[in-house]
Amino acid sequence: MFKDKTGKSLTMSEAFAKIINRIKNIWMELVVFKLHLTGCIPSHSFRRFVYRIFGIKIGKGSAIHMKARFYDPRNISIGEDTIIGEGAVLDGRAKLKIGDHVDIATDVMIYNSQHDIEDENFAAEDKPVTIEDYVFIGPRSIILPGVTVGRGAIVAAGAVVSKDVPPNAVVGGVPAKIIGERKLKTYSYKLGRPRLFR
Repeated sequence: MFKDKTGKSLTMSEAFAKIINRIKNIWMELVVFKLHLTGCIPSHSFRRFVYRIFGIKIGKGSAIHMKARFYDPRNISIGEDTIIGEGAVLDGRAKLKIGDHVDIATDVMIYNSQHDIEDENFAAEDKPVTIEDYVFIGPRSIILPGVTVGRGAIVAAGAVVSKDVPPNAVVGGVPAKIIGERKLKTYSYKLGRPRLFR
């Protein structure tokens, strides 16, 4: 009686589970829509307050600039003194952990869900992403599912990171490759306060 998108017949319990899942997805889409609207309000404090209500863990002194986009905020964790740039995309469909004193520039996209191109149904696969402390991710970079960016690493502007980045490495290109190493190995700096209306 019931069939899934591939035409496979479903039992009553399988169909009921799919209906419940669909309702949950619609609810999450409404939450994400509210977060996108919140991202247009020019007040760090207000945005941070709303983001925390919807499940994003945000450490002391951290700021998320305007027009950030989220996919399932409940799995996103941001450390202390971290700045997320304008228009960033933070995917929370799997665990996304961003450390302390991290600087994520404008229009960076961090994804932890993608389609399996070898799967006959093109199914989604989720993999966690970790950005460790004192990392800088340059403008318009893309971090793909399953990646860990090591402590103190630098991702150059426009890079597409598909593999783990070792601590203190400087990576760039498409796909990103090591192009240098940070000379400074001990970090203690603070990023400071962002501008009030960003």
